[in-house]
Formats: sequence, structure tokens, C-alpha cells
Amino acid sequence: MNFTAVKSIYLFEMARFGRTLWQSLISPVVSTSLYFVVFGAAIGSRIDEIGGVQYGAFLLPGLIMLNLLTQSISNASFGIYFPKFTGTIYEVMSAPVSFLEIVLGYVGAAATKSLILGIMILLTASLFIPIQIAHPFWMAFFLVMTVITFSLLGFIIGIWADNFEKLQIVPLLVITPLVFLGGSFYSIDMLPETWQTVTLFNPVLYLISGFRWSFYEISDVSVGVSLTMIMVFLGLCLLTIWWIFKTGYRLKT
Repeated sequence: MNFTAVKSIYLFEMARFGRTLWQSLISPVVSTSLYFVVFGAAIGSRIDEIGGVQYGAFLLPGLIMLNLLTQSISNASFGIYFPKFTGTIYEVMSAPVSFLEIVLGYVGAAATKSLILGIMILLTASLFIPIQIAHPFWMAFFLVMTVITFSLLGFIIGIWADNFEKLQIVPLLVITPLVFLGGSFYSIDMLPETWQTVTLFNPVLYLISGFRWSFYEISDVSVGVSLTMIMVFLGLCLLTIWWIFKTGYRLKT
């Protein structure tokens, strides 16, 4: 393992995070605060508790997931796409660096940025609602596995994209709607039976449900199913990245 190469890629990406701090960290935290003000205070005061949890507090896991998923994908996709755009990716690939070390550098940095964002949102939320974490270990586990998995997905998107517009297609047109329809702002028990069944085909539901369980011990689906789904998705992302480097897809042209 060439740890020097991994460290160099990682530190380079983290330095870019520092240069874009407003866009990468402050802006998502401010927008999340507005969610708490509008939904938690203004609208939440008119909504009954959900599963015995105050509505403002109920929102917290969904809002964290909304930001983690979109930011993990954006950070990782732009991180690998920009070297492709400038042509410097070929210098990295011609160096004595394995595909595993390249992935560790780029994905590790993207996951770290998203993890920092998640912690900042959690701290910011404590200004608006009382924070209750029933299972700290499982909360941290879901947090870490989510940022790693979706950073891997972002890495795949960055390899696939051949222009800047495509980088935004999946986060804006796929991930964000799935998060909104995956129980971020409500329990699926509030939906008609038909829509409950439809929602079960939304993979993001399992992430949000498991993450919310770690806070309040309430969930829309079994925690075991949530854990299984995220591990399956992680495996699929790793398998896809292995295939990309094995075949040179969008890297050798």
C-alpha cells in the first residue's frame, strides 16, 4: 500500500474543501437551519408528535441524510471529474499508484468532508431542538457507512460524467426526490396503504429509517433490513468501481 500517494490525494482534496468552505459547509448548515425554523417551529407546532417524538426532532435524521447523500455524491464526483477534465488523471494513473489507493484518496476525502458536515448539522440542530441519541454507536455507524457508500457512488458518477451538467443530474433529479419521498419529513405510516408499498421500493427509505431508529428507536422498516440494504449498496458500488478500473471505462479515452 502506497500510503504517501493516498495521503497526497487526500490532502489535496481536503485543501480544496478549505478553499470552498462557504459552499461546502456553511451554506448547507444555514439551509438546514432554515428547515428547522420553517418546518420545526412554524409548521411543527401545528403537527402532532410522530411516534412520541416532537416533529422538529423527528426531522433531524432526515435532514442530516438529505445533506449527507447530496454532498457525498457532489464532493466525490467533482473530485474525480476535475482531474479528468484537466487531463491530470492520466498522470495519476501512470504513476505507481493502484486503483485502490486512488479510490481511498478521493473517496476518503469526500467522505471526511461529508462527515464534518453531518457533525456540524447535528451541533447546529442542538440550538433548535433537544438532541436525543438512543444508540450512539449505531448512529455513528449509519453516519460513516452512508458517507462512504455515497462517496463511492459519487466517484462512479464522476467517472461516468463527460460534462459538468451530468454531475448534477443524479444528485438533483434522483437522490433529492428519493430523500424527500423516503420518509425524511414524515412516517410512511401516514401514507395510504398503496403508497406505503410503493415507498418500500425507495432504497433511501431504509437509510433514513435506520438512522432515525438510532436516535429515537422508531423506524418504518426493520433495522436489520436497513443494515442489509446499506451493505448491499456498498458492495455494488465497490464492484462497479473495480469493473471501471479493470476495463478502463471512461478513463482510457
